[in-house]
Amino acid sequence: MASRLFVRRRDGRIEVRLNDAGRALAREAFGHVLAAESDADHEWHASLNSPINPGRDVDDPLATLNRQHEITSHVELAVATLGEEFLNDAEAWAWLCTLQVALRAVITAKGIMSTERLNQADEDVRTYIETLQMLLFSLAEVM
Repeated sequence: MASRLFVRRRDGRIEVRLNDAGRALAREAFGHVLAAESDADHEWHASLNSPINPGRDVDDPLATLNRQHEITSHVELAVATLGEEFLNDAEAWAWLCTLQVALRAVITAKGIMSTERLNQADEDVRTYIETLQMLLFSLAEVM
């Protein structure tokens, strides 16, 4: 991947400088989020449908419905723009939100809630998590 993965251009668009491996990782993450929404057996399904803050919205079906609708909207836009060279702000926001959901889902599914657990994780899982974090930070930097 390039040293700067996302670059804000003068015209306001965000240039996506991901190589094939970077786009493949994004495609995989977006695909998992999309699949986990409707497949109750998907490893990430429970984390996508659980309350973010159980004390605030566990008993509020409207909060859960709103969050699910937002995830669906973002992941569909992210998937649709995966091959684009440039993103507008709404598309970049969809990528950012979907990558955040993917990161939360994989960490929750693997039970990695601390740096110690991350260091003990399988190397492939650790690399996947660290790469998602890198993509998130790089995109957030230009937003």
